Amino acid sequence: MDRKRLTITIKKDLLPRIDEVIDGSRIRNRSHAIEYLLSQSLGPKIKKAFILAAGRGANMRPFTYEIPKSLIPVRGKPILEYSIELLRENGLKDIYILIGHLGEKIISHFGDGSRFGVKITYIKERKEQGTGAPLRLFQQHLNNSPFLMMYGDILISINIKEIIEYHLSHSGPVTIAITSSAKPYDFGVVKLRGNKVISFREKPEKKKGVSHFINAGLFIFNPEIINYIPKQGYTMLEKDIFPQLAKEGKLFGYPFEGQWFDVGTPEIYEDALKEWKKQ
Repeated sequence: MDRKRLTITIKKDLLPRIDEVIDGSRIRNRSHAIEYLLSQSLGPKIKKAFILAAGRGANMRPFTYEIPKSLIPVRGKPILEYSIELLRENGLKDIYILIGHLGEKIISHFGDGSRFGVKITYIKERKEQGTGAPLRLFQQHLNNSPFLMMYGDILISINIKEIIEYHLSHSGPVTIAITSSAKPYDFGVVKLRGNKVISFREKPEKKKGVSHFINAGLFIFNPEIINYIPKQGYTMLEKDIFPQLAKEGKLFGYPFEGQWFDVGTPEIYEDALKEWKKQ
């Protein structure tokens, strides 16, 4: 990032409060802390979010015979509604939703987004293309700025502004939100060195020594990610793109400690019904 050296005068009694922000990792020093606090007060530097909500949700049948997986309710609200609220609360109000299977029901529920304090644009997927190829459909809506993408069937409690700031602090094209799991084999397993992802394996074989860090299904991308997506065909970020970026040293991770559920099976859905708490 481009920076300019400034000299400022500040009240002494504010300095201890500024220093409380320094953690030695994401916030490295007092200058970085002041920059972080200013960016938080000025709002997010990323305005657009892309949500993938087109899957058939085969593992969640019979629910998904009638409604798309992202509309399955948890504590009285569809899963997707929690995501839209999270984005809105963090200043991301220009939201694009990829729809496919029973997508008309998502449109019926959310409309143009005005009832939820956001603007929603729908992108229709004619056939299933994985998690990577839909970025080609989203490309026409980009304005050469970073953007957020997330899966439409996750419940996640994360500070969006912080992951954005972290992404903008490094030179990589991708930042992955990372959580931990006692059953990492069911997800994309991430191996970290510092905050750089040095290995990404989607649903690896069960064996000792596997990292418990996993892909949480929320990402910050630079527009250049499109260059990694084949122009045609089915593409999975988790199998086709992320492992290669990790080898090239271009994949970064943002571990967080908030709640997270990938509502992909009836068992996890049952856990979410019992444990999910809106932060």
